[in-house]
Parts: sequence; structure tokens; C-alpha cells
Amino acid sequence: MPSFQCSVCSKVFEVPQTALDKYSGWQPKYCREHSTRRSASDPQLSARNAEVGGVGRGRTVREENLTISEVLSKYSGGPESGVFTDGSAAPNPGPGGWGVVWVEGGEIRGQKHGYDPDTTNNRMELRALIEAFKMLPEDATAKVLTDSRLCVNTITQWAPGWERKGWKKKSGPIKNLALVQELLALYRAHPKCELTWVAAHSGNRWNEYADSLATAWMREKL
Repeated sequence: MPSFQCSVCSKVFEVPQTALDKYSGWQPKYCREHSTRRSASDPQLSARNAEVGGVGRGRTVREENLTISEVLSKYSGGPESGVFTDGSAAPNPGPGGWGVVWVEGGEIRGQKHGYDPDTTNNRMELRALIEAFKMLPEDATAKVLTDSRLCVNTITQWAPGWERKGWKKKSGPIKNLALVQELLALYRAHPKCELTWVAAHSGNRWNEYADSLATAWMREKL
């Protein structure tokens, strides 16, 4: 089933594809616990909760806040080539950061990270992807990996439709529109690059490395 990340507690939860198909354009934002708190004042949300019937089932994302040297010592799994990205905000919204590492055959080709004092997790995920594509030449052939399924779906599925409709959607304003537009343009400028999702905190060394860069603002040591 498709996975999403709660914008309140960052818990990863799953939603049946049948529910997503029923509510066209719906982008789940809350796990079962936090969506239940909102359903009393939002009949449509209540109906969606009933439809998914277990939206909170999933795992809690573990934020270890490791330094990059600790990540390299602890993790060894996952692909050895690609551009890995991550974004964070704590609390969400609140201060946050983003990180990107470009790896080929287990060797680091480049890395970047940044900080924003007032942001959201989704904005940082988008910013990380923007910086990833900026790092790559336009003729590059590489996988660009993110643990935000929302970002992947936005760019590969939904944004082209919004663009055709004048950057509008039925459910209301498009959040983070400027970032979405910038990322879509960069994605199109790199036709040989694949934007793909990778599970967060699943032992993937370079995803964990990108996470470390994204949370570096919390630490004294990179």
C-alpha cells in the first residue's frame, strides 16, 4: 500500500490504494491518531478515516541524529550509487534542514546540506531534491532517491496535471507551489535521471547519510 508521513508526528502510515482512488487528489497528511483528532470538525476527513480503516498502521520513523561518521560505521546496506536526499523539521513546522549526497560505487562525489529557521518537513524534502538535481549535469544518468513518497508522486504524477490546469487543483491551493515548480523544471531538465522512493530508516547507508546531513543543524559536529 502507498505510504505517507504524518505532518504532526512524522510517523509513516499506509493508505489503501482504493481509498486514494476514491478521493481524487487527496494527499494524506495525518496518521490515524492525529487524523482522528481532526475528524470531529471535518466530515470529509472523517469519511476518509472510515474508508482507510487503519491508516495509522505502520512504523514510527526513528530519528537517531547520528553524525556522518557514526552513520558510516553503523550502516552498510542499500544501493551504492545514486543521489540520496532527505529533509527534516523539528517540530514540524519549525526549524529544519535538508541534505544531499551523491555516491557512485560507494564513493562520495559530492554532498550539500542547509538549514531554515522556520520551515516544514515537506519544504525541506523538496529543497533537498532541488539541490540534488542542481548538483547533477543535465546529461547525467542517475537515480535520485528520496524517502518522501509525497514528493515523488507530486513530481511524477500530479504536478504535470496541475500545470495543464494553470497550476490549480480542485481541493484548494497547491502547497509549496514555487518549490514544486522549480523541482519539476529541474526534473524535466534531467531526462536520464530517475526520481524514486526509498524507505526511510531501513538500514540504507546513504539514505541514513542524507538524514544525518538534514539533521546536522541540531548538532555541533557534522
